[in-house]
Amino acid sequence: MDHDAVLTLFDHQMRQHTQGGERVGDVVRQAGSVGDWNGVVWSGLDQTGADAAIAEQVRYFASLRRDFEWKLYAHDRPDDLGARLRAAGFTPEPEETVMVAEIRDLPTAVDLPEGVRLRPVTDAAGVDLMADVHEQAFGTSSARLRDQLLAQLAQTPDTVSMTLAMAGDLPVSAARMELHPGTEFASLWGGGTLAAWRGRGIYRALIAHRARIAAEGGYRFLQVDATSQSRPILQRLGFVPLSTTTPYVYALGEQRH
Repeated sequence: MDHDAVLTLFDHQMRQHTQGGERVGDVVRQAGSVGDWNGVVWSGLDQTGADAAIAEQVRYFASLRRDFEWKLYAHDRPDDLGARLRAAGFTPEPEETVMVAEIRDLPTAVDLPEGVRLRPVTDAAGVDLMADVHEQAFGTSSARLRDQLLAQLAQTPDTVSMTLAMAGDLPVSAARMELHPGTEFASLWGGGTLAAWRGRGIYRALIAHRARIAAEGGYRFLQVDATSQSRPILQRLGFVPLSTTTPYVYALGEQRH
């Protein structure tokens, strides 16, 4: 894989021209309702204009009364953009590794442990099960995720593929894939597995399952923002690091104290 060429393609298709994005000067932002993701997905700033651009986005999202995220990548400029965001009141969350693989190089054979089957999610009941798995696997609230997935099913069902791994009637893992029309990328999200079911290959099977769906949809790359736990598994499957990304969160409630 030509790292620089793929990174340029990723920035162009997934950040600068992201579906639902609005370009304002040297910033691309995405604004939705309270339950949606709100934030900055790309910026092309320099030392001179960075602070003014940050302040402009804070004012904009504050006018909407929305907390928002500035999704900062390691190759973004200026080099001290993270420090500038912190000085403006943003809080960094844990860094993740942006990993990419060409779908043609990935395994697509789904090898599940005995007694486990995959179930597509196509209704609200399935979304509830996904949200429950998410809360148990990651220990965080899934309220916003539930609202987001329900909205996608109702409005743009062709842009998301959601899957549960079931052991009998028990959901033990959940994963989804975002499909990005007009790009060569599909992105992987979730993949949370209940603690008692980890280490049995379910995560790998869900990646293979989604890779097959993406290939059938004509996509060339799979992309994932990987945690330190998932990165080694993804590397063994053929994913390579493209960059790193750190979410910088601006919470309006925190700024009032």
